[in-house]
Amino acid sequence: MIARADVTGIVLAGGQGRRMGGVDKGLVPFRGEPMATHAIARLAPQVGAILVNANQNAEAYAAFGHAVVPDSVGGFAGPLAGLHAGLAVAATPFVATVPCDSPFLPEDLVARLAAGLEAAGADVAVARTFDQPHPVFALVRTGVRAHLEAFLGSGGRKIDAWYATLRVVEVPFDDRAEAFRNINTRDELSAAGGS
Repeated sequence: MIARADVTGIVLAGGQGRRMGGVDKGLVPFRGEPMATHAIARLAPQVGAILVNANQNAEAYAAFGHAVVPDSVGGFAGPLAGLHAGLAVAATPFVATVPCDSPFLPEDLVARLAAGLEAAGADVAVARTFDQPHPVFALVRTGVRAHLEAFLGSGGRKIDAWYATLRVVEVPFDDRAEAFRNINTRDELSAAGGS
């Protein structure tokens, strides 16, 4: 059984926030706190340690009390670059990734992904609601790091294309579909009751 201490959580805050007007999404206020702090608060009780993947405003993210790791792949290369950065420093056999703009993520996300990963003997477990996978909500064995490095080194950036080369299990969260709502735009921020 995968224990909480076996998992490092990676909060992915390395993007450019283009759909939010080019601002750093994780630092956008939501209900009185930066958005990333909501994701951290939900994820922290589920894992042994937290890392924040950020490519700008490192001091602001460090103020949340967790190590900040930037991409080692240049050019805001997406969530795989954030996963790669986290895998490079994680000291646990598993990492769990969540995006910084999902303040409602499930409190049992890691436990359910872990159960699915173990049952399937998979490399990666990905959350799914109905027929929609959520590839950045994932539990990943740290042993895939070299494989990911090779994929990124060959110019690969698409998360689905990388997953297609691994043993992946999709874990249903149909009962928690609203928990995977993310906030990409100012309109979505307002609709979710943010500032």
